[in-house]
Amino acid sequence: MRRYELMLVLRPDAPEDRSQAILEKTTRHVTDSGGQIVKTAPWGRRRLAYQVDRYREGSYHIIHFDAPPEAIVDLERTLLITEEVLRHLVVRVDRPVRAARGKDEDDDLVPVPGDEDQDEPQGERIDESESEAAPAATD
Repeated sequence: MRRYELMLVLRPDAPEDRSQAILEKTTRHVTDSGGQIVKTAPWGRRRLAYQVDRYREGSYHIIHFDAPPEAIVDLERTLLITEEVLRHLVVRVDRPVRAARGKDEDDDLVPVPGDEDQDEPQGERIDESESEAAPAATD
């Protein structure tokens, strides 16, 4: 199983009981598909960067969970047809990082158990500024 992070942006005018029902339905979907909820955190109401439908604000919620990769497809399909969900994003968390407490940056890395398919050695970081995803600027 892999660790995932789900960010939900719900309509701000949705009743509180309906928002809670959506969160419970989402967490139940994860557990029914063989996953496990690690943490849920409501971020509250925040202003959106741009208007979605007719809304300028949204109610943000983050859910951290472990689940098999096959469960993500069904979860996203369910979230797409839920009217109260303005936006959602599921991201695979490769390696959780703890907050630095006066140590070297490399000491903060915590390997995720069961992630044997990593190419980089433990403790080594990749400089993202020169990777293929972010090539150097050209004139």
